[in-house]
Amino acid sequence: QVQLVESGGGLVQAGGSLRLSCGFSGSIFSITRMRWFRQAPGKQRELVAGITTGGTTDYADSVKGRFTISRDNTLNTLYLQMNSLKPEDTGVYYCNAYKIVGSRNYWGQGTQVTVSS
Repeated sequence: QVQLVESGGGLVQAGGSLRLSCGFSGSIFSITRMRWFRQAPGKQRELVAGITTGGTTDYADSVKGRFTISRDNTLNTLYLQMNSLKPEDTGVYYCNAYKIVGSRNYWGQGTQVTVSS
């Protein structure tokens, strides 16, 4: 099992910044990829950004140049630095970890991000 706990969400004005954190613990060996997803009210969950164990990153087109995903393996923490926030970035942000052993996905409980115009 892998436990994921997000933090850092909140209310911010458009143009502002937030940094989300996701602490991970448990059976974390063989995690090959970690990602951030978000879900806006009435919409499907969507991929925001991902990072592999090797450090390769990828981003949704809507956040490229504004968001940065990173991972600190010494602290077992995943981050999402969000700059130049827009109202359309509002939603619940979820941390996800994928383990190649068993092909399993693990999810955190989510943290709310609200961007006011």
